[in-house]
Amino acid sequence: MPRTVDDLLADARSRYERIDPAVAASERDHGALLVDVRPSELRRSQGEVPGAIPIGLNVLEWRLDPASRWRIPEIDDHDRRVILICQEGYSSTLAVGRLLDLGIANATDVVDGVDGWRAAGLPLDPFDPSRGPRDREEA
Repeated sequence: MPRTVDDLLADARSRYERIDPAVAASERDHGALLVDVRPSELRRSQGEVPGAIPIGLNVLEWRLDPASRWRIPEIDDHDRRVILICQEGYSSTLAVGRLLDLGIANATDVVDGVDGWRAAGLPLDPFDPSRGPRDREEA
């Protein structure tokens, strides 16, 4: 029987502990790398998560793999705490599964994504097109 996307989500989520938006904000404030994987259209229309680095899902592994020549400077080893956030917490879940496969053992995502962030009363900044995303070679 073919697998479903719900199977993929359940498999990924069984491998790590997800965090709520308030915990994500606190961890960001204490040095965790918060990565917003939403497309620029959503960041433009809904706002940006303060302190988050925008990285598109199409290049995520290359930017966050410490062994990649295209990695971002903030990634220096496989133990770095990486928190992904998307719109609702689904795309980020699947992406965390891929990061765990790369050996980034401290990867997680935010329950309910930016929708949960907003519902928790956490701020969003206006869109700033100069901030990214980091979809091109920069490192």
